[in-house]
Amino acid sequence: MNEFELIRRYFAAAPCAQGGDGVVRGIGDDCALLAVPAGEQLAVSTDTLVAGVHFPEACDAFLLGQRALAVSASDLAAMGATPLAFTLALTLPSASEAWLAEFARGLQLMAQNCSLALVGGDTTRGPLSLTLTVFGRVPSGQALLRSGAQVGDLLCVGGELGDAAGALPLVLGQREAAADISAALLARYWSPQPQLALGQALRGQATAALDISDGLLADCGHIAKASQVALKIELEHVPLSAALRAFAGDEQARICALGGGDDYRLAFTLPPALLAGLQVDWPEIRVIGRVLAGSGVQLLDAAGQSIDPPRGGYQHF
Repeated sequence: MNEFELIRRYFAAAPCAQGGDGVVRGIGDDCALLAVPAGEQLAVSTDTLVAGVHFPEACDAFLLGQRALAVSASDLAAMGATPLAFTLALTLPSASEAWLAEFARGLQLMAQNCSLALVGGDTTRGPLSLTLTVFGRVPSGQALLRSGAQVGDLLCVGGELGDAAGALPLVLGQREAAADISAALLARYWSPQPQLALGQALRGQATAALDISDGLLADCGHIAKASQVALKIELEHVPLSAALRAFAGDEQARICALGGGDDYRLAFTLPPALLAGLQVDWPEIRVIGRVLAGSGVQLLDAAGQSIDPPRGGYQHF
């Protein structure tokens, strides 16, 4: 099967490649054509995932298709953007039709969930890697940035943290767990759900935002630096799932939540008066700290005393 037949059979013919709102021209020409309404800006982000670095060498192609697009779409959520389209550059060691069919099926499912249209890309031979570029649109001047946090704001997250990092021993086949615990943790690793609706709701409300991909402490450090403020995180308020606690224990669960990464939940700063209104529609939002004058990120124990971040945790590939 040559490159053009591969593209036609598994990608150009997919439902997600049949255009959509804002897609003037998709696959078939040298460039895709996207239309952005007047008064809006185009949000663009690119992610590359490499086998053995960002996911195991041997993994389920369907789950990889879901995960690859979800990771990229989460960047749109972080900016408060409405999803528009994406491209895929796929490097394959060989053109296995069974693998491609399952990968395309997973990609299609996540594209449908995120309202993203496939509008182009490339294929080549080599070690397995995936490069996805996502496009979204956001009203001019309303994109969520990392640089607007204000002293007195609350520091919030969009849900429980640490499950994906906690799932790594399951992903790598190093441990087993009860079926319900295993299913819950593996779903957070392989099928993260980008918080697109929450990101759009935060436009005009959150003062700073990003998605948690490198771990809560590291990513909050990006907000602190960009906004030139200090963030204080109260350890006892960092939300952990029952599945993660049962699998890893409380101490390791906190390590996963603070530094494990791959959560793809939103972290954002918010004026206190706006919290209750947001929690009506998103009760999973949790306040984990506050914005203060100063610099850097400080972790506090239950008594309000500064503590060193836990060390250890699971390392990425």
